[in-house]
Amino acid sequence: MLLKEIRAIAGETLVLSPHDLDAEHANTSWFGAPPHERMGLSAEEVVAAFEETAELLRDQVAAMPYAGPATFYVWHDGEAGQLRCSTGSCGRNDLPLAIPYRVTGDLHAIVKEFLEDRAPGAIVWGELEPVPFPAEPADRPVWVCDLCP
Repeated sequence: MLLKEIRAIAGETLVLSPHDLDAEHANTSWFGAPPHERMGLSAEEVVAAFEETAELLRDQVAAMPYAGPATFYVWHDGEAGQLRCSTGSCGRNDLPLAIPYRVTGDLHAIVKEFLEDRAPGAIVWGELEPVPFPAEPADRPVWVCDLCP
C-alpha cells in the first residue's frame, strides 16, 4: 500500500507558486503505515518508489511554463511516526521546514529509520523514560532531489 501511495504522488496536480507557499502545501504527503505493514517492505523498495516519483515529477516540471527552482524532498518525522515528502518552488537550502535540517543524499537511511520505527507516534506508558533535552536540536536529515535541469 505504501509503495502505491508514494507512486500516486506523481499523478496528483503539482503546484509551484513561489509567491503562494500555502498553495504549495498541497504538494505535501505523509505516510504513517502501521508497523505490521512496514515489516514486509524493504528500504530498497521504498527508495525505488521515491526515485521513480522524483523522475515523473521532473518530467512534469519540465512540461510546465515555470521558470525557477523546484525541489522534491523526503524526511522522517519521528515524533509523528510518519515519512513525509513535498515538492516546492525552492532550492535545496531553502526548504520551507520549521525544523533544523541538513540535506543528505542518503534516502536509504531516512527510509530505514522510518521502517524500523515500530511504535510510530505512540509510547507505551510503562516504557516512558525521561530524556534530557539536547543543548541544541539535532538537524533532521532531508533527502533532496532537484527537479529543474
